This record gives sequence, structure tokens and C-alpha cells, in this order.
Amino acid sequence: MLRKNIQTKAKASGARFAIVASKYNSEFVDSMVNAARREIERSGGSVQLIRVPGAFEIPVIAARLASKGSNLNGIICLGVILRGETDHAQQIGNAVTSALMEIQLQYGIPVIHEVLLLENRAQAKVRCLSKDHNRGMEAAQTALEMARVINGLTS
Repeated sequence: MLRKNIQTKAKASGARFAIVASKYNSEFVDSMVNAARREIERSGGSVQLIRVPGAFEIPVIAARLASKGSNLNGIICLGVILRGETDHAQQIGNAVTSALMEIQLQYGIPVIHEVLLLENRAQAKVRCLSKDHNRGMEAAQTALEMARVINGLTS
């Protein structure tokens, strides 16, 4: 069941986040990017946006950002993969998921995974274009919360 979006009261003054988003299925991804950016900026944080061709290319940029030792508080990864007639979409989804998990464990930086593997455009519309259920906003809220948690551990 989808959780209805609720704006958080999180404060992230001075926090820095990167959004790595695919250009593929841009109708849906652009909406998630805009929602995530609004949520981070509303909280007082800043956003660096990097666009890549498709979902498969997201992990290499996330790894590069994490390895640079930049003072990012989190990396938000956004994309939409729609299933087709073959298992190619599932392979891409599995590879991206594994890679993003490895990156956050290796570098100790939150890597928020909202590269959605969906059955069809109708599911994408509900999760990406709806005012009630935008997964970009959820991703930003998760990034803000993880930044707060990690900051609490190192203080």
C-alpha cells in the first residue's frame, strides 16, 4: 500500500545532497526530481542534480560522488524502469539495487534508492505524478532523516 505524502518539518540547514536521475522515462523521473528538490530546499539543504541516460548508469555516478570524499550528506537515486516482454528490466533493476547497496556500505554515505521497477505506465503515474504519492518526495525525506541519524552518530 502506498503511503500518502506528508511534508516533514525536517531542518537541514547547510546539508548537501546529490540527486542522480535517469533521463529515460523523463515524464516520470522529472516529477520525482522536482519533488525531491523542493523537499530538500524547503528544509534548508542544497541539491546538486546530475542526469544520466538510464537507470543502469546511475550507480557509477553515485559511486564517483561517494568516493570523492565530498561532504555530501546523501545521494538520492531516481529512475523508472518499466517492464517489457523480456526479463531485461528485471536484470537492470537487480543490478542497480545491488550496486547502490554496495556503494552506501563501502563509503558510509546514505544512498537513497528510488529507481522504481514498475509493471506499467499506470503504476508510474500513481507513484511519480500523483500529488499524494510522489516517490521523489519520499526519497528526499529519507535522505534528510538518514543525514540526521548519521550526524547524531558522529556528534
